[in-house]
Amino acid sequence: MTSTTRSAPSTVQSATISTSLLTVHTSGRGFIDLTAEAEKFVRDVHAREGALTLFIRHTSASLTIQENADPSVLVDLTTALSRLAPENSGWVHDLEGPDDMPAHIKTMLTGTSLQVPVLKGELALGTWQGIYLVEHRKAPHRREVVLQFIGQTGMG
Repeated sequence: MTSTTRSAPSTVQSATISTSLLTVHTSGRGFIDLTAEAEKFVRDVHAREGALTLFIRHTSASLTIQENADPSVLVDLTTALSRLAPENSGWVHDLEGPDDMPAHIKTMLTGTSLQVPVLKGELALGTWQGIYLVEHRKAPHRREVVLQFIGQTGMG
């Protein structure tokens, strides 16, 4: 038998929209933890209750929420993505190199935006969750991530 519980709803009137552009210089393929930057943004705008949206302005890098405790998870995820969209597979789009089309496929699979609830001034991430930018290209890139909080703000 399945059992579920739900807390009582809380309602706030949304009066604030705060936005910032985060620039990330990657060193090539891999995961970059953005959790601390997202938490700092939430603190800086005095977010209380609402939602943080993260949006990456690229088609060959993506965003994801993944485990942040065991680094081998990120290694295995990189391996899995490489198997799903390998280089040199006869892709038609190859003007920017053999890793470009696979990067677009990986972005389509993982996504370009995330939304994280903000509760009592904190990101409502699970114990083992972190926010990551995933660089799908081999070479270093300059990536832009839009951070936007919509909700109630206040001190304390």
